Amino acid sequence: MYTELSITSNFTFLTGASHPEEYMKRAARLNLPAIAITDDNSVAGIVRAHTEARAIARELRERRNWDAANAPIGPLHPEIPSTLMLGTSPRLIPGARLIFTDAPPITVLPLNRTGWGNLCRILSTGRLRAQKGRCDLQIADLMGRPDGLHLLLWPQTPPSRPGANGWLPHARRLTRRFGTNMHLLLTPRYDGRDRARFEALEQMAKDMGLSTLASAAPRMHHGGRRRLADVLCAIRLHRKVDNLGTDALTNGEARLRSEPEMRRLFVGHEAAVDRAASLGQRLTFSLNELRYEYPSEAGEGETPSERLHRLAHEGLNWRYPSGAPERVHKMLRHELELIGKLKYEPYFLTVRDIVDFARKRNILCQGRGSAANSVVCYCLGVTSVSPEIGAMVFERFVSEARDDPPDIDVDFEHERREEVIQHIYERYGRHRAGLCATVVHYRGKRAIREVGRAMGLTEDTISALSSQLWGFFSSKGLEAQRMTEIGLDPTDRRLNQTMQLVHEIIGFPRHLSQHVGGFIITDGRLDELVPIENATMEGRTVICWDKDDIDTLGILKVDVLSLGMLTCIRKAFDLIAQHHQTTHTLATLPPEDPVVYDMLCRADSIGVFQLESRAQMNFLPRMRPRNFYDLVIEVAIIRPGPIQGDMVHPFIRRRNGEEKISFPSDELGEVLGKTLGVPLFQEQAMQIAIIGAGFTPDQADRLRRSLATFKKHGSVSKFRALFLRGMAKKGYDKEFSERCFSQIEGFGSYGFPESHAASFALLVYASSWIKCHHPGIFACALLNSQPMGFYAPAQIVRDARAHQVTVRPICVNASYWDNTMEPDGRGGLALRLGFRQIKGLREDDAAWLTAARGNGYTAVDDVWRRAGLGPAVIERLAEADVFAALDLNRREALWQAKAIASAQPLPLFARNLEGEAIDEPAAHLPKMHIGEEVIEDYVAMRLSLKAHPVGLLRDRLTPRKGDLRR
Repeated sequence: MYTELSITSNFTFLTGASHPEEYMKRAARLNLPAIAITDDNSVAGIVRAHTEARAIARELRERRNWDAANAPIGPLHPEIPSTLMLGTSPRLIPGARLIFTDAPPITVLPLNRTGWGNLCRILSTGRLRAQKGRCDLQIADLMGRPDGLHLLLWPQTPPSRPGANGWLPHARRLTRRFGTNMHLLLTPRYDGRDRARFEALEQMAKDMGLSTLASAAPRMHHGGRRRLADVLCAIRLHRKVDNLGTDALTNGEARLRSEPEMRRLFVGHEAAVDRAASLGQRLTFSLNELRYEYPSEAGEGETPSERLHRLAHEGLNWRYPSGAPERVHKMLRHELELIGKLKYEPYFLTVRDIVDFARKRNILCQGRGSAANSVVCYCLGVTSVSPEIGAMVFERFVSEARDDPPDIDVDFEHERREEVIQHIYERYGRHRAGLCATVVHYRGKRAIREVGRAMGLTEDTISALSSQLWGFFSSKGLEAQRMTEIGLDPTDRRLNQTMQLVHEIIGFPRHLSQHVGGFIITDGRLDELVPIENATMEGRTVICWDKDDIDTLGILKVDVLSLGMLTCIRKAFDLIAQHHQTTHTLATLPPEDPVVYDMLCRADSIGVFQLESRAQMNFLPRMRPRNFYDLVIEVAIIRPGPIQGDMVHPFIRRRNGEEKISFPSDELGEVLGKTLGVPLFQEQAMQIAIIGAGFTPDQADRLRRSLATFKKHGSVSKFRALFLRGMAKKGYDKEFSERCFSQIEGFGSYGFPESHAASFALLVYASSWIKCHHPGIFACALLNSQPMGFYAPAQIVRDARAHQVTVRPICVNASYWDNTMEPDGRGGLALRLGFRQIKGLREDDAAWLTAARGNGYTAVDDVWRRAGLGPAVIERLAEADVFAALDLNRREALWQAKAIASAQPLPLFARNLEGEAIDEPAAHLPKMHIGEEVIEDYVAMRLSLKAHPVGLLRDRLTPRKGDLRR
């Protein structure tokens, strides 16, 4: 049967007008046995097509099984949702269309695993010699790696020159290197001259010693996407659709076609269609053949298993110096046995080595998420959360039944994470390590902006549409009303077309970006598994697949993430050690300090990790946390998922004894007991599905994936019928079942796993403990870690002063770049603001100022002479009032700073007519009012120690007696 071998998807950005998944579904409807997704210089979209092909195969298999058991019901039973009619299950043929700088394009299709590796190496070569998003390929790059590749040559045949052949200069070399693994493509242009063109191309192929092969060269899965294809072209070319001219599609025929359609198009050239079918049968390489091999990470004279066992038991003695409980020993044995069965030892060793590097560099780090489920991770130092907390289960992290790769996220200080990233590149090499990609998709505002411009809307109209973004995308059927409200004509044809196209383009990939920190590391060459390209940021390289793609292919990923609070905590620990001679780590902080929980119950949490939002601060007095697990719940419950699932109020009522705690069954009681019968964590949602609704591990895993945070398209609801039917079989009433599923659906917006919440809760406790016992140091560390968190420096300083911390202003003779702690003269510590608080001042300038300070500066021009700072920098210092210690107010210091620019006067103005030196009289500058001082403080530093802005208006805001209004 005919096989389409040259498809352009929307991963040829701003060219293809259909998703890879849509092509696979359409191929199933057209009964095509296989199709090849071949985007320009890219294989970024093929995993999505591969995933869809597997889903179609699974769905057809399940449907046939269902029909066999329920023949009278028919194939469209609602309990087995379907997106396609019964037909064939198409196979994906991966490939790419290579665009050369010195030759016409070639579609390259791998015949085997070797061919795939060569295609990836070729693409990597072109990508790495160009900037991000571009590819610089020469025909020699292809010639150097011919093994396992089949070529489809695209002829350069302008309509005016049907006999032109851009391949003749290369034909002999190509034939010598690739032999019979080449065809010349016949692709229709639907302009009435295809028959003559095909005849000319047949003769050209004969001259080159090749045979022809037919392809529809689709740019869309269905002709209905023609308008969108033109809009994408207009966006790419920075034109309006009306001005596209010959760059616009002449019709909607460049679509995926069935075999009968292809035979009608290629009358007289049916052999070319047959060759496509024959080649399709030869192209058997599948992405399933990719065998990912993780670095062995073996030690000297040790296997990976032996090394992991040794490090885990050494860590056990480190974590439990007085001896670990028997339960922990049992958990460790169980985890090591399961890790060994699944051969994941190298993965755990890699994460351990990365964390060990950070620890040796004094970079604070903390394992996030699933790592908190593991005693092994705890003993290796990957996490400081003891897995005994909450009795979390290791199988939620690594499961033999699911056969899913583990996923460990490690947060590092946000100011020093780049050191860790470069260490990984240096250790493994750029040919073995790379960051994942992130696909940037069209969302509301970008879609309105770019489609609107392509359609020729005015900027005023585009701005008006953008202002009603949520109205258009959340109120189906009310678009006309929204347009009328903002002064637009809802009957305008061009406006309606634009909005239809905006809705159509939502979810289309726009370009690739880099993942925040997901590293792929391989034992062999990464660039033979997937192409590598340059990132925008210097010194980084990325692959073209995102985290969902590599998860589908079973590729292990190490997440090297950044967290500002870790920077703050490490700086706070350093300050505590410096001023109090006490050393702390996340694991050694005094646990369960009641004074800390008392502080949180008062909602005194400005700056505290995860609890600084107004929603959290309002919830704290109601929750009244008294132990660590309360913090785990606190972190997880104030999220869109639990809130939308109506879980917050029932939990509080039950916690406060206002509502009876009940469970629909003993089985579910074991799952929901810790959270008083209310599901708060993703793991609980999975357990309800398995225990309550009878989901298989595979179905529960698919439900888990649909619950993943920040999913582009919600897919939880398709499990609804299956879930309700399963709950009914177990005897649960319909109302309870629907309420459970509604709560589970809430996680589709945003819900936390319990292990993730536990990891974050440790940082909540650490930041709360520092704030409670060392408020000045906490404020100092927060200021030195900016930008981060909810609060501006002014609010952090005000909160510190509210906790009786003395805050001292920036001083030219006492301050450094960072904020510091110094003796306050009363046996305590005062917070001295640093030069980093001055807007626009560079760290280098502050370093020169402090290095040349010696015993202190005596005048403004003293700074200029000794530190070598420019007049503009000294003016900035004066504007921040840093010379107050020299008995100079802001205006006097600024006046002297301005005078520095003329410190070397011109000879003409140095003396008067009598030859006497000119002595300029001292300037008497008016003193600034307090209001002016505060304004200038905020302009220069974004904070003021002199007064609060509202305090200056207090007398006007306080109602006077007899002046109260009703």
